[in-house]
Amino acid sequence: MQIHLSEISASDGKIIEVDAPFEREEISFGQGRFPVLDHGMVHLRIENTGNHVLAVSGKGTIKVRIPCDRCLRPVDTVIPLEFERKLDMRQSEGQRIEDLDEAAYLTGMDLDVDCLVYLEALIGWPAKVLCKEDCKGICSRCGKDLNKGPCGCDSEPKDPRMAVISEIFSKYKEV
Repeated sequence: MQIHLSEISASDGKIIEVDAPFEREEISFGQGRFPVLDHGMVHLRIENTGNHVLAVSGKGTIKVRIPCDRCLRPVDTVIPLEFERKLDMRQSEGQRIEDLDEAAYLTGMDLDVDCLVYLEALIGWPAKVLCKEDCKGICSRCGKDLNKGPCGCDSEPKDPRMAVISEIFSKYKEV
């Protein structure tokens, strides 16, 4: 969704409020591609604070399917969005490009809401996603989901550098 800002930019003290849907079908970056399940509505408040500076604030949520960091099961994750930005409408296109924060979602007098929300979703992206707190993950040898039960693989490390430590633990293992 595009919001044209010329009218609000010309009127000091003017405020507009808009409920805008996030229209992208997926979020993709270096970690992969993640489908957006619930686009949600983002409530935007744009205020001309004077001197052609706009204060943009937004609040909302989106739901994205992200694989569990341990077992790779899909997890439907809600990403909360809450942000505040200042837009200096006096800047030229070249100055905006130098100010990397505004270059992506502000073109001339048009605010690209999808791009702004996308960038805020990346900022709010969870560091770790688990299907459940005590997720056991997958076996590093056979790839079986350990949440469904043991896989039967030998639990001793195959790394020869760990053989001595493994031997110590097996000798002095308390039962």
